[in-house]
Amino acid sequence: MIDRRSLLASGALAGLTALLPLHSLAQAKKETVNLALTLEPPVLDPTASASSSIAEITQYNIFETLTKINPDGSVSPLLAESWEVSPDLKTYTFRLRKGVKFQNGQPFSAETVKFSLERAGSEKSTNKDKRSFSGLKIRVIDAFTIEVVTQEIDPDFLFVMGQGTSIIVEPKSAATNTTQPVGTGPYKLGQWQKGASITLVAWPEYRDANKIRIKRATFRFIPDSAAQVAALMAGDVDAFPRATPRSVPQFQKDPRFQVIVSGSRAKTILAINNGRKPLNDVRVRKAIAAAIDRKTIIEGAAEGYGVPIGSHYVPGAFGYVDTTGINPHNLDKAKALLKEAGVQLPLKLTMTLPPAPYARQGGEIIAAQLAKVGIEVKLQNVEWAQWLSGTYGNKQYDLTMISHVEPFDLGNFAKPDYYWAYDSQEFRDLFEKIKNTPKPTDRARLLGEAQRLLANDAVHGFLYQPQWVTIANKNLRGLWKDMPVFVNDLSAMYWSDKS
Repeated sequence: MIDRRSLLASGALAGLTALLPLHSLAQAKKETVNLALTLEPPVLDPTASASSSIAEITQYNIFETLTKINPDGSVSPLLAESWEVSPDLKTYTFRLRKGVKFQNGQPFSAETVKFSLERAGSEKSTNKDKRSFSGLKIRVIDAFTIEVVTQEIDPDFLFVMGQGTSIIVEPKSAATNTTQPVGTGPYKLGQWQKGASITLVAWPEYRDANKIRIKRATFRFIPDSAAQVAALMAGDVDAFPRATPRSVPQFQKDPRFQVIVSGSRAKTILAINNGRKPLNDVRVRKAIAAAIDRKTIIEGAAEGYGVPIGSHYVPGAFGYVDTTGINPHNLDKAKALLKEAGVQLPLKLTMTLPPAPYARQGGEIIAAQLAKVGIEVKLQNVEWAQWLSGTYGNKQYDLTMISHVEPFDLGNFAKPDYYWAYDSQEFRDLFEKIKNTPKPTDRARLLGEAQRLLANDAVHGFLYQPQWVTIANKNLRGLWKDMPVFVNDLSAMYWSDKS
């Protein structure tokens, strides 16, 4: 029942609302943003899982690192205010930022940096870069100065210190960061509705809280490409970083939206389990590579937003060489190689596909191409949790289509126990030389040799370098133009007053 007092109160509120300036009402709406992602992260700690979807939400927002990677790939200070590098290029002395605290009230110091880096390389670590951290020697000089010594020269070390695997965590909360993340960043976890969304809220006690313009950000998970389009068109989503590119033309023609096409350091590959017969025969792998038509896959799986690659390296990266001519599309050659290897046709293989649209669509195209040379491929669709545990964790697969987004991951080919089981002493020796060569011209030459070796060994069907597409409301600013790493830096975002 509505009484007179309620009516008077509501009327007074309505009158007050009418008296407020229009820009005041608009301003309240400009402090929130709704973003959408294709994948939901399995956990919220980037050191606990290999899934890149974790850092897309938490890196630089909840968790911070010593350095910060910028959209152009450069590195700037974050939790470290400055650093010095020794003449032998192996010792880094970091001067840490003062007045920083974690979201549980604990202070940030050199001791927490030491704990975090040693935790990343410990025996119990689940960090995907565990091997890189295990070789570090760390010494606390004083409360805000720390020294880190690397085993080998690593020209990319400062970049690595800005990745999600290098987050600085608070010792008391580290064990529960997977579901209750605690960092030093400008945002805290508000709510995680499993299967639907994650909401981050601005942390009032952040050291630069007055510079944060977005006060609340909700990440919605929308794997279906048609649903992605519908959410954007309805205004339910303000931005969709790395959206499925199939819908780009309609948004390019709509004045309400901006379409940003970004470069990447990602490599989309048909990963081959080199440890399984007959895939351990280089002739069989070369046959698979020869049966693949990269251009058709780029058109069908990436809507044309991709650049062909012939090895695990991309145009624009330091030391890149074009290796696409080493294993060109040639069906006759593919058939001849299978015959030479003594393979009885049809060769039956299973391709395990994660839920990403590029993988599901690309898998169908590749299966059809391989069928032309007598390779029958059974497609097995799995969810990300299954892919991470079965394919990546336990090597339970023949083929899989996946995009590796890490900028500097050639070192994975030097790990015989990595999920693709590539075991090459020649590559391991070459990679050791790369790591310990400080002169850029010599290092570039060695990187070229490494790319050619991987191509000649046909470790995988190397497909393309993706170009990421972000579709967003035309008034949202601060979105990254290029994406050397997968993050959504909320602290850089804001709404323009211009319509």
